[in-house]
Amino acid sequence: MTKMSDSDEGLGRLVRAVNFAAIAHRDQLRKDGRTPYINHPIGVMNTLVQLAQCLNVDTLCAAVLHDTVEDTNTTIDDIERHFGPNVRSIVAEVTDDKSLPKERRKELQVIHSPHISPSAKLVKLSDKLYNLNDLLVKTPVGWTEDRVQEYFEWSARVIDGLIGTNQALESELKRVLALKNVTLRQ
Repeated sequence: MTKMSDSDEGLGRLVRAVNFAAIAHRDQLRKDGRTPYINHPIGVMNTLVQLAQCLNVDTLCAAVLHDTVEDTNTTIDDIERHFGPNVRSIVAEVTDDKSLPKERRKELQVIHSPHISPSAKLVKLSDKLYNLNDLLVKTPVGWTEDRVQEYFEWSARVIDGLIGTNQALESELKRVLALKNVTLRQ
């Protein structure tokens, strides 16, 4: 058997991250009540590759794992044990503290977004883009049009703190936000 190259090892780690996320989210659906949840983290990762042209394995692993700590029984220590300290750090930066009230968590995203690492900013931008595009085609169960509009406006506040990270993601976010008459400050 031949020794694996660094790129082979990275690809193997990325496949393990996708599998880990799929198992962690296996019983979850998106807020529309129909779509398998795993479509979201895979879509976030895919957007990073296709639109942002990001090929950094740690960033891509973090993208596919970004909701596991927040929305499953996975701990941040589990992330580090399986994927290392760098992936752990990125995931931690984009994970909300679910012990806090929802409005406080949302405000903390606005406050913290300018101060997270470049990799975490990429994951956050891709996550917002995926969610906004999703809202344009599928309204979550129980959401009104006003709530969708509020999500777009709040997302713009978070995105404002991430500007300067990736031109392609930011241009697409500006285009999508404009569909709901929302603009960025920058």
